[in-house]
Amino acid sequence: MTQTKIIFFDIDGTLIDMNRKKISEKMLETLIRLQEKGIKLCLASGRAPIQIPHFEGVDFDAFLTFNGSYCYTKDCDIHSNPLSKEDVHTVIKNSTKVNRALSIATKDFIVANDADEELVAYFNVGGFKVNVADNFDELVRDHVVYQIMMSGTKDDYPIVLDGVHDSKIAAWWDKAFDLIPKTGGKGVGVASILDFYGFSKEEALAFGDGGNDIEMLQTVGTGVAMGNALDHVKAIADDVCGHVAEDGIYHYCLEKGLI
Repeated sequence: MTQTKIIFFDIDGTLIDMNRKKISEKMLETLIRLQEKGIKLCLASGRAPIQIPHFEGVDFDAFLTFNGSYCYTKDCDIHSNPLSKEDVHTVIKNSTKVNRALSIATKDFIVANDADEELVAYFNVGGFKVNVADNFDELVRDHVVYQIMMSGTKDDYPIVLDGVHDSKIAAWWDKAFDLIPKTGGKGVGVASILDFYGFSKEEALAFGDGGNDIEMLQTVGTGVAMGNALDHVKAIADDVCGHVAEDGIYHYCLEKGLI
């Protein structure tokens, strides 16, 4: 097995149990021990930079945010791929046809045009609240948008994407979804970070549980699905570890001699 030099971690349902909403002591120990071994650590999430958690005693080397549309280290940007202005305006218009609330995310803030039950629940997974802005239209006009978070089901997808040319849907839940650039995705972000560090895919490992993690798991040498992952995510993974609530990553790293 090629020596692992970098590991990518999804957050919700992977590093953090969505029921406990905080990292376990064993998982924190795992991250610290991996870093002591000289392995680079990357958070890989659909979250915005302002939503990225800090874990005591761990300084992540790189961050993959907005499902890969914006990747960076604490010192520099690695990859930036925002949504097109045209698509943003089209999606906002289409959202009214399905009567759904949505939120836009920039590097620096996240605001919504409304708050329905599903969007509130979606944000609550990460422990966040929906911030409805009275000047939503003005903020959309004046800022670069990297991601749209929207309530809705698969039945809404065709209507939401009507007239949209350069964006696609990334979803890990059946009641809400993200819109990201067609040329985006966690796989693109992972490839950009590997290129930045000069690592091959064989030197990279990744852990994930949701549908938006599939490209990431396929872009690294070893993609590991969580025991709590969706069945179709497990099906494409190279390996499966234990449930997040049972410190699956800790036990996997221990068994593989990574810690």
